[in-house]
Amino acid sequence: MKYAVIISAGGKGKRMQSDLPKQFMLVNGKPIILHTIQKFISFDPHIEIVIVLPEDFVPVWEEICEKYFFTAAHKVAIGGEERFHSIQNGLKEVTAELVAVHDAVRPFVSVDLIKRCFDHLQNSDAVVPVYDINESVRKVDGIISVAVDRNKYKLVQTPQCFKKTVLDKAYHQPYSPMFTDDASVVEATGIKVTCCEGIRENIKITAPFDLKLAELFFKP
Repeated sequence: MKYAVIISAGGKGKRMQSDLPKQFMLVNGKPIILHTIQKFISFDPHIEIVIVLPEDFVPVWEEICEKYFFTAAHKVAIGGEERFHSIQNGLKEVTAELVAVHDAVRPFVSVDLIKRCFDHLQNSDAVVPVYDINESVRKVDGIISVAVDRNKYKLVQTPQCFKKTVLDKAYHQPYSPMFTDDASVVEATGIKVTCCEGIRENIKITAPFDLKLAELFFKP
C-alpha cells in the first residue's frame, strides 16, 4: 500500500459549547469526520486510514459507523496527552510508505490538494500546504507592536505529507511544547519542509462561526 492518512481527532482541545468533540458534530446532515475521510477515499479508494480518537469516544465512533453505514477499512488509535503523542500512536498503525496527517475538522480539503501534497513528495521528504495572508500583520511584544511584511509569512494547513521513514524518525524524539504541527516535529530533526499551494476553503472548524460557514459551503 502506497498511501496512508492519519486523521487527527484525538486531542483534548476545547469543545464548541457542547460535550461532543467538534469532529462528531453534524454538517450537512453528517458528522464532520465522515466528510473529511471521504475526501481521502475519493483520492484513493485503497488508502490506509488510521483514525486517532480520544479513548472515551471510541464507542461514539463505532455508533457513527453503524448509523451512517461507514464500512471503509480503517484502524483506530487512541489519542495521547498532547497532539504529538496522539500522532505518535497513530503512526504505529501505518504500513504505507507515504503518510498524510490531516485534521479531522478540515472537511473541505480537495482531492486535488491531497494529490498535490503527495506528488511533491517525489522531490521532498516533507510537504505542507500553505496560503497567503491577506490582512496586515503586526508582531506584538507586550504593549509594543511593529508592522511586519506579510509576504514573508504563510498560513499553514493540512494534509501535511511525509515519507514514512522521515516521520518515524521524527516521532522517536522527545516531546517539546514547541511542536505545533507535524512539520515542526520533522523540522526539529534537520529535515527541510517544502511548501505547496493550499486552498482557502480548506478551513479548520474550531468555532461556532466556522460551523455556519461550513453549512454555507455545502449549499448548491
